[in-house]
Order: sequence, then structure tokens, then C-alpha cells
Amino acid sequence: MRTIILGANGQLGSDLVKAFRAHSCDVAGLTHQDVEVSDAAGLERYWENLKPDVVVNTAAFHNVELCESDPETALEVNALAPRRLAAASVKHGFRLIHVSTDYVFDGAKGRPYTEADAPRPLNCYGKSKLSGEYFVSAGARDYAIVRVSGLYGAAPCRAKKGLNFVKTMLKLARERGEVKVTADEFVTPTYTVAAANQIVKLAEAGLNGLFHATPQGQCSWYEFAKAIFRFTQTPVKLTRSSSADFPAKVARPRYSVLDNTALREARLDIMPEWTQCLCDYLKELGEFKAE
Repeated sequence: MRTIILGANGQLGSDLVKAFRAHSCDVAGLTHQDVEVSDAAGLERYWENLKPDVVVNTAAFHNVELCESDPETALEVNALAPRRLAAASVKHGFRLIHVSTDYVFDGAKGRPYTEADAPRPLNCYGKSKLSGEYFVSAGARDYAIVRVSGLYGAAPCRAKKGLNFVKTMLKLARERGEVKVTADEFVTPTYTVAAANQIVKLAEAGLNGLFHATPQGQCSWYEFAKAIFRFTQTPVKLTRSSSADFPAKVARPRYSVLDNTALREARLDIMPEWTQCLCDYLKELGEFKAE
């Protein structure tokens, strides 16, 4: 299976390259330095030369605050580029897997969101990503849209200056000895290795549609931080706070837990429990210590 990964140097993209190669796929990983996802002519050359069977799009403009201040770029990268990818998938006959986000929801439900729930994004980032979903589902014939949540992985996150929540917590604990984390915002933090393995399975299955792909269970950011410090045996004073203590410049959902209903019904859900994912990641970093 000839596969192209767009955004191949990102947290998820880098693990997707490894996961597809582990399944004996011929993989080309393209970064923004190779070609921008908004460069239709540049991408056309890759479609013609490499003739992929599958294209996975992880490329996105995902800095929430920058999206709000630059909606034109958010629309171009997160919506119009997927529209062109969908058209290219029909023209060149490849399967398109497009990665989306939990931020398409407003968080008001207070229970895990399924694929059947109506999206109501709160910010420009969520709106642009939802638009991209609609363009893919309307324009592609062979496609899967995969929503993920709270990604963390070994590769640096460009939108967060190379850090993710896990690395940030460990850094702050070691520098300050005290960390305050919100306890009233809930998510299912998603290890990129687990998400990558799930996407490979979905690619091989060939099913079309919308899929949520997050680990089992949920936690507050406080509970996530508590688990990080427990599994690394990091000495730190961890204090509960509320979202009101850290007023955001841009509205975000306070509850964005996803349920993998579609994967489960198709008997394709291989996502582990979220604490197991965290342990696996800490082992990858060399930070895990037995309890």
C-alpha cells in the first residue's frame, strides 16, 4: 500500500510514518518544507509521481489563538486545502484519510460525544476544521475523517514551541516544584502512537465515514497531571484550580471527550485505556518509573 503522510514531522505525522512502515507499506512522509498542504500544484506532482493508494492528511493550522487572529489562513489550511485534497483523491483514485479535532464541539453536552452528535464549534479553529470535514465528506468518494483529542507524542509540537502537556508538566514541576492545573476541563488525552496504529487499521479496513479515535476513558487536566507525576515519581506540589483561574483569550470547550462509537460498531476499535497510553509514552521518553 503506497502511502503519503502530509505533515510527516508533526506529533501524529511522525508516528504515522513509522506505523505504516511497520505494516510493510511504502511510505512517503511530506513536511511543510517539502510542500505546503495549500499548494495544489506542488501536491499534484506528488500524486502523479508517487501514485499513492492512501493519503493521510495531518497538516493543519492548529494554534487556536493564531487561528482567531488570522481566520483567512485558518480557512485556507484547515478547510480549502482539504477540499482540494478531496478533489485530488477522486481524480487520482487514492483513499483520503483526514485528521480532525474534538474542537468541533462546544463541550455543553457533558457526556462523551459520538459521531452522531451535532458539531457546534466555539472558535475559528474549530469552525475551519469542521468546514474541512464537510468538504472531504462532500467531495471525496473513498475517505475517512478521524477526530482525535489532546494529542501528545515524542515529536515536537510546533504550535506549542516543541512541548506538549506531558512535557510541560514535567518541565514546570522540575523548575518550580509546584504546579496548578484546572480540574473542571475534561478530555481524553491521546498518545500519537496509539492514534497512528488505529489509523493504519482504519486505512486497511477501507471503511468510509466519520470516526472518533481516542483512548478509552476520560480525565480532567488535573487528573492527567496527577497521573504524569505518579508514573514518573516526580516530587511536586500539585494544586487543583478552575478554568476561571486561567482565563483563555479564545473560547474552548470545557468538555471534549470523544466516544469511538463508529470504530466499536465496526469492530475496529484498538485504542487502549488512557493511563496505559500515558505509561507507554513515558517509557518511550525514558521517564516511566514503576509505582
